[in-house]
Amino acid sequence: MNENVLILAIETSCDETSVSIVENGKTILSNIILSQIESHKRFGGVVPEVASRHHVEGITATVEEALEVANVTMDEIDAVAVTQGPGLIGALLIGINAAKALAFAYDKPLIPVHHIAGHIYANNTEDPLTFPLMALIVSGGHTELVYMKSHMNFEVIGETRDDAVGEAYDKVARTIDLPYPGGPEIDKLAATGNDTYHFPRVWLEKGSYDFSFSGLKSAVINKLHNQRQKNEEIVKADVAASFQQSVVDVLSTKAVKACQEYNVKRLIVAGGVASNKGLRHRLTELCEENKIKLSIPSPKLCTDNAAMIGAAGYYFYEADITAGLDLNGQNNIDIEEATIE
Repeated sequence: MNENVLILAIETSCDETSVSIVENGKTILSNIILSQIESHKRFGGVVPEVASRHHVEGITATVEEALEVANVTMDEIDAVAVTQGPGLIGALLIGINAAKALAFAYDKPLIPVHHIAGHIYANNTEDPLTFPLMALIVSGGHTELVYMKSHMNFEVIGETRDDAVGEAYDKVARTIDLPYPGGPEIDKLAATGNDTYHFPRVWLEKGSYDFSFSGLKSAVINKLHNQRQKNEEIVKADVAASFQQSVVDVLSTKAVKACQEYNVKRLIVAGGVASNKGLRHRLTELCEENKIKLSIPSPKLCTDNAAMIGAAGYYFYEADITAGLDLNGQNNIDIEEATIE
């Protein structure tokens, strides 16, 4: 492989405008993240048009800041990587058009990166990936188990059939009047409550590694509706703890079982929900019991950021996989399409 490859990476798939400079797929020289949470809070979720407008307003300054913090110029950059999808199509296009403009103006290769591949490779910047491994992706839009036998080789062995886990967190949070984003709020509140509600665990048919959280979400909403009709006291901390315990049980059990079946000794966790303290604690316990090496990135690398795109983009660059200036965004793209054989 080439030495000292510098990738400028752009991530605008949802509500963070992020630009990063990453060296050799591992070393983060800068990782600038412009968050939009405060703008979307009053709506209780991400508004696509608002997200796109913020990306337009912030992308140029974010590129300039990333270069300045890394103390490099565009002439020193080897390639420009950008999230192609999945994500909000309007938001994706802001980052893609910025990346295309930079690639054209400075005559640099343009590298399209799958958003979930990026989340997986966030781990590579703190603890280099070793294979084979199992990746548990948990975020607002995705819940998947991905088996990897080598770099950029993805096999989805399980995925959600309805709500993603982060989406379920946000919806349950709204039912107990917690602010957006709901995941961190439920995680914090759950630490003070008890599993008194005993909500169902959805395992699906025997042998399946798929997930389903729609029924659990409905169980929570229905239980609280019945309690309100009867004027019964709702203990929010117990609702949070009970919901989270159900989610954590299913995610951790299936992830560890998948590692055992596929004879994998390395489990990595990726995505915004990887910041969840309850999930981290349970996975740590189970992996220690089963002698599985667990890797979870720092919280700042779990949420959307461009460093993860630069980390994954490096391996596409080394495989000489690039895109033309006709690159378009894809709001829904299977991670298996990003596999390098």
